[in-house]
Amino acid sequence: MSNAYELLKEPAAMAAFLFTLLLPIFVGFYAMKRTKTEEDFFVGGRAMDKITVALSAVSSGRSSWLVLGLSGMAYKMGTAAVWAAAGYITVEMLQFVYMGMRLRRFSEKFNAITVPDYFEARFRDTAKLVRLVVSIIIVIFLTSYVGAQFNAGAKTLSASLGISLFWGLLISVFMIVIYMVLGGFVAVAYNDVIRAVIMIVGLTVLPVVAVAHVGGLDMVLDTLKALDPKLVDPWAFGAGVVIGFLGIGLGSPGQPHILVRYMSIDDPDRLRQSTVIGTFWNVVMAWGAVFIGLAGRALYPEVSMLPNESAEMIYPLLSAQFFGPVLYGILMGGIFAAILSTADSQLLVVSSTIVKDFYQEVVRKGEPLAEEVALKISRITVFVIGLLAAILAYFAKDIIFWFVLFAWGGLGASIGPTLLLSLYWKRTTKWGVIAGMVVGTLTTIIWKLYLKASTGIYELVPAFLFALLATVIVSLLTKPPEDVDRIMAAME
Repeated sequence: MSNAYELLKEPAAMAAFLFTLLLPIFVGFYAMKRTKTEEDFFVGGRAMDKITVALSAVSSGRSSWLVLGLSGMAYKMGTAAVWAAAGYITVEMLQFVYMGMRLRRFSEKFNAITVPDYFEARFRDTAKLVRLVVSIIIVIFLTSYVGAQFNAGAKTLSASLGISLFWGLLISVFMIVIYMVLGGFVAVAYNDVIRAVIMIVGLTVLPVVAVAHVGGLDMVLDTLKALDPKLVDPWAFGAGVVIGFLGIGLGSPGQPHILVRYMSIDDPDRLRQSTVIGTFWNVVMAWGAVFIGLAGRALYPEVSMLPNESAEMIYPLLSAQFFGPVLYGILMGGIFAAILSTADSQLLVVSSTIVKDFYQEVVRKGEPLAEEVALKISRITVFVIGLLAAILAYFAKDIIFWFVLFAWGGLGASIGPTLLLSLYWKRTTKWGVIAGMVVGTLTTIIWKLYLKASTGIYELVPAFLFALLATVIVSLLTKPPEDVDRIMAAME
């Protein structure tokens, strides 16, 4: 098959694909009924149930990287690809309970609905310096991230529907912005659950069918071993690669679009149950993606046999080979949906940062807005930022690519360690947090540009450690808030 999207020419497949694309808009109209306040728009009114929080966190955190990226990595590297999933699964399991519960309790008691909100309340920063630093980091990295996701969505639609990249981009933006303007966080979370279900179906059924088609797991492994023994050796690429893959998980605590899920749950104690649900499906989907890659390599030994000679096309190719038109159309729509499940979450965080953290708190100096006005401004901001990200995606691909290179690591290294210390170490100060964020961001960029090639170490690992160290040292040299005991008690 020269084109993995060829089956979409079937009317049934195309109908299923289009249904998957349009479903989020209907969810947006439903969510609109629940979206009455700014708090509803940005954190779902802190009333989301445990299943929605669990699957929404899984979907927004993984997106197309899991469906296409991890399966493609397993195709190229073999069983060693499992280490790329092990890091984030372990970290997210821990942060659901430990970080999530403390952050949720504190955010309710101090009426914080954004990550910068939390930092300002935690450190009693009346000068709003911490809020400003966090906001700048979030806006720069996440706006670029959204633009990159729009680009990926446009390419998927272009290949699927046979349209130009420009029209694919317009449709991608339209699909996201419409339901986000209507329902905000509630629409995003509910759509994430739908996307998670589609991903679960694809990543559980397809690997079973593919492995069975090869002749069973033993046959898959024997075939791979005959091709290259490294493909069945998880340690084949050395400890440095394993550490780098595990280090991917260090980025999770610093991703605002994941953190806001914890703040949205109706009862912080239910995060324990969300942990079980989220971790279970994280493991199942990760192994599913790995087995798709392994079985795909056994069936198509050479990458030249894949569409566009890309390992990341193994999922669409096997879907076309083994599934009928309707399920194939849904799964292909699921790839597009998986891309957007990260973009919409990140777009919402950028909008909340601009509206709540910059306009309301910095420009208006905390002067309250009427709920109707705040909600209207929030919706307009989502629309405007969505268009801006689309313009960047179309005209400034190089700029977006440059920032996206550092986005996961930069956010993880700047927000992750400072957030962890602020939640658990009462001696943490605002100056320590600012120092940690600056050091984490700069280390990520410098290491990626100048030291990664020579050391072989993923930039997030040293950046996280240096940011942690900078936060501790500067905190010890400065004073924490006077009522720090009361602040820490709010997290218990």
